[in-house]
Parts: sequence; structure tokens; C-alpha cells
Amino acid sequence: MALSTRQQLQDYCLRRLGFPVVEINVDEDQVSDRIDDALQYFQEYHFDGVERTYVKHELTGSTLKLNLSVASNFNVGEKITGATSGTSAVVKGRDGNNIVVETSTGDWTSAETITGAESGFSAALATSNFYIKGDIENGYIPIGNGIIGINRVFNFGGTTSLDTEDIFNIDYQFRLNDLYNLLGADMIYYSMVKQNLQSLEQILLSSRQIRWNRKTNRLYIDTDWETTFQIGNYVVAEAYAILDPETYTEVYDDMFLKKYATALIKRQWGENMKKFGGIQLPGGVTLNGKEIYDESIEEIRSIEQEMQLKYELPPSFMVG
Repeated sequence: MALSTRQQLQDYCLRRLGFPVVEINVDEDQVSDRIDDALQYFQEYHFDGVERTYVKHELTGSTLKLNLSVASNFNVGEKITGATSGTSAVVKGRDGNNIVVETSTGDWTSAETITGAESGFSAALATSNFYIKGDIENGYIPIGNGIIGINRVFNFGGTTSLDTEDIFNIDYQFRLNDLYNLLGADMIYYSMVKQNLQSLEQILLSSRQIRWNRKTNRLYIDTDWETTFQIGNYVVAEAYAILDPETYTEVYDDMFLKKYATALIKRQWGENMKKFGGIQLPGGVTLNGKEIYDESIEEIRSIEQEMQLKYELPPSFMVG
């Protein structure tokens, strides 16, 4: 029977260890913890535990919250200034009692009065949560917990791009003028030209440098955010995401995961029983938890070695 739930995987592992014929001296919470460990190892190292995906994020501006819903009285594009802090910014949008602004020149003050240079309208900021920084002002993009690796961030547009999709594109002109006869065209020459264009693009149009760590869940792009991006722009990154077993239930039936989870539960069983080593039970049976523990350690070592040889992807230059 194919396994499709977490409970089915737990029951399968216990049956492999002998349950219900043999009493498995492991608490239910301990079994659940070992299943979590097995899933984490599977997602970290098994090539079927992750998938290549593309993460998109719409850049947000900083938000100023007013004490009244009068944000619509400010004009989009006008400069606003705080009376107490002297901080200024430009209004980029309005939503109820919230004003979306570009990067501020300083820090706003609670309940201070802000005034629009063009409209002349004044309003007071809220007393709490009055200022929330956006992506552009923070200088990073929040990334979800399910991402374990980011390769690159795509560059879009730009007049210097070799990949612009118009008649001035180099590749377009080459096809128009040199590939007039597809039956007689030299494809070797065409292939060499394509490789040369890619080399030129890598040299002249270098990708933006990024910094990312999965423990902080922040993607930093080393660029001048104020001049490179605008509020509402999208950033798209090529990434590796873990497969959620609750969504992709076939993960629970993976051959490696079943063996590894069983070995981890067996090790827990041995750890629980080691303190009872040598105790004589009625009928002449002697408890030997250390032997169970030693067997599980050897099994885990063998399974992890098999993972490295068969299921782990080769090392790559993955950022993060």
C-alpha cells in the first residue's frame, strides 16, 4: 500500500520494527520527532526533496499611518515634511489612513504633524506603528521558509541588454540577415555566434550580486535600491524550494525516507532501552538495548552513505 500521510509513515516504520508482535518502547512524541528529523534530512540532501522554482516579489514602499483617514488629501508625487523630526519623503500612493512613500531622509516621530508642500494639507501621524519601512528602504526582500537556496536574480529590461525583444536586438539582426536560407545556413557558425553573444553579455552585463542566508530569510541585492528599483517593480529569483509533504503526499512513500525514518526510530528505541541492559525478565528473556542501539547506528551510517552516492545532487555554486 502506498503511503500518503504522516500517520501511515509512522505506522509503517513501527511495523518494520516488529509492532504489534514486539512492543516498541518509544513514546508517540519521540516517533513524531524522528519523523521530523527524517523529513528534514530528506529535504536537505535528497534530489527529490526539492524543486527548482522562481520566486517573485513586488517591491513595497514605506508606509506612514495617520491618526485619521485623511490620506487622500495629500497629492501623489508631492513632498511631505515632518514638523518635529524634519524628515521628508515623496508620496507614492494613498490607502485609507496610510500613505506610501519612497525612502525617507530620516526617522519620523510618533504623532508628529506632517505637511504637504504642494497641497498644504497637514495631518498627525498615529501614536503606534506609525512608520513601517518597505523593501526599498530596508534594502532586502523577505523570503519564505520553504526556500533553501537561491541561484540568481534576473535582470529585466534596460537599453543596453543584448536580449531586448525588438528589431535592434543583435540576435534578431543576425537571424534576419544571415539565416535567410535555413536549408543552406551554417548552423556551426550560428552556434559559435550565439556562444560569443552569451560571453559578451556575461562580461558587459554582469548579474547583480546577491547575499542570502536561509536563517535570516532575507535576500540582499547589492545595488543602489533608490535608483535601480521603484515601488511596484517585481524582483524574480531562481531558487530551490523544499517539497511540502502535506501538499505532495508521494514524499511519504519515498523508499529512502521510509528506511531512514525506521532507522532513526530504532535508534531512539535503543537509547530508551540502554539503561535496562542486562535485566532478566520472566521466562529467561534478557533486555539488550545497547545491541538495538548499535545496530541502528550502523544502519543510519549505511543509509546516509547511500544517500551521498545515489540521491544527493553534486555540489553547485548555490548562493546562500
